[in-house]
Amino acid sequence: MKNWIGISLGDVTGVGPEVALKAIAAEAAADETKYLLIGDEHYVHQLNATLGLNLPLKKFTGANDAGKFFITNPRSELLPENLPVGSPLAAHAAVAALHDGGHRCLRGELDAIVTAPVNKESIIRAGHKFIGQTEFLSELAGTERTAMMLLGTDEHGRWLRVALATVHIAIKSVPERLTAEKITLAIELAAQSCRDLGLSRAKIAVCGLNPHAGEGGEFGDEEITTIAPTVQAMKKRGFDVVGPSSGDTVFHYALKGEFDAVVAMYHDQGLAPLKAVAFDSGINWTLGLPFIRTSPDHGTAYNIAGKGIANPGSMIAAIRLAKQLAKNRS
Repeated sequence: MKNWIGISLGDVTGVGPEVALKAIAAEAAADETKYLLIGDEHYVHQLNATLGLNLPLKKFTGANDAGKFFITNPRSELLPENLPVGSPLAAHAAVAALHDGGHRCLRGELDAIVTAPVNKESIIRAGHKFIGQTEFLSELAGTERTAMMLLGTDEHGRWLRVALATVHIAIKSVPERLTAEKITLAIELAAQSCRDLGLSRAKIAVCGLNPHAGEGGEFGDEEITTIAPTVQAMKKRGFDVVGPSSGDTVFHYALKGEFDAVVAMYHDQGLAPLKAVAFDSGINWTLGLPFIRTSPDHGTAYNIAGKGIANPGSMIAAIRLAKQLAKNRS
């Protein structure tokens, strides 16, 4: 392990830079990790002073730099002050930071990248073809075999881990886009995530698509035609997997420890229960990339940006997971 964690600062008109600075300040004494903030240094230095953190941030020149906290700007020009929320300039800077951090990981310069929130709508309005950070980094890495996992703990320290078979698509498109290949990939990557975490087993529950998993075909047949056959095929391959399970109960049993991860069929099926139990500490982990990428499980929170009140809990959790995974991988 090289002890370098990169943090792309996301949309600077949101809370990303704030939670990033608060998080690395909180983690400073934990170990010898060095942090490379990727984004606009003027915004960061100003925010560092405003928040009263006064972290000794240095301009990054190379991997052998002395110190713990560094910043690099992938753009040649600094952003102007007092940008409005969702500014195109902020969107361009967010994409540049993400691009820079991804390439540093591919070159082996960073142990992991933690990505602060971006605003998809403002990025698209600024002229970028953009679905999400997961898809952006997957394309950058030249792989389509990735999946999104959300994970976090409740107040009793019980983990919920949810991998998604489909992600950012309309609900009406899910049945036609949900394929055996997508479910297979999500199961494979969920099982691998358990091994990456060092868990003693990898017991996976797969959700049905319809309420009550379709009630034997009474309303919807996706469980019969697609999900159940896929689960059976994965069992034959040696995976410890069950399903299709009713989405209204399976997360309860997962939280009790009966399953190590759940594969959800669509975005909100998985994220609603996850955020119910770990709203302030949830983590987004991209499975299947050739490098480690985690992210806080929240958005830009424009409504509280600049007020100094953003909760860094999710960013701290994302950084800790990135460090854990890097240590296990090394």
